[in-house]
Amino acid sequence: MKNWKLKEIVVMSVLSVVFAVVYLAFLPVGKVLTGFFGPIGYDLIFGIWFIVSIIAAYIIRKPGAAFLSETIAATVEVLLGNAAGPMLLISGMIQGLGAESAFAMTGYRRYNLGTLMFSGMMAAVFSFVWGYFQSGYAALAGGYVLLMFVTRLVSGVILAGVAGKALSDALAKTGVLSGFALGKEKRKKHAA
Repeated sequence: MKNWKLKEIVVMSVLSVVFAVVYLAFLPVGKVLTGFFGPIGYDLIFGIWFIVSIIAAYIIRKPGAAFLSETIAATVEVLLGNAAGPMLLISGMIQGLGAESAFAMTGYRRYNLGTLMFSGMMAAVFSFVWGYFQSGYAALAGGYVLLMFVTRLVSGVILAGVAGKALSDALAKTGVLSGFALGKEKRKKHAA
């Protein structure tokens, strides 16, 4: 975290805490969807659990933002009483690594919609591989597992990548991010 400003650490931490609460709020939604559709129900909305990593990376634009924000969010979720307990820390780190990997592949130079969508997709891939072994997906029919995977990919692209960009851009329009990389980029585009 060298070369990080205090305000970047604070904003990343605040975003992580806020989204930890959002993540907890989505657990009952996932349970209802699982009740209706089976295990694939969670995959329909799984992308929501990647969103803070994409938002933090998009706003701050420094190596580690995606990984750290998701790890902090998972830690806060555990402290708030998520039933998954400490294993959730591993899930959060894996999701954060997935999201972070997309930004690393661009050399931390591209933060366009395509990269944000790819980041959501990579978080989905990493989390699905972890979930395959942790949640026993191998016991399910291969075609169903493939459908779960594709559904999670789409959810990561839409709920994390597209929605994460939309939320961040809306926040930037208010001016509160003027001192951050995203806010500076928006100011340059507006001035041009």
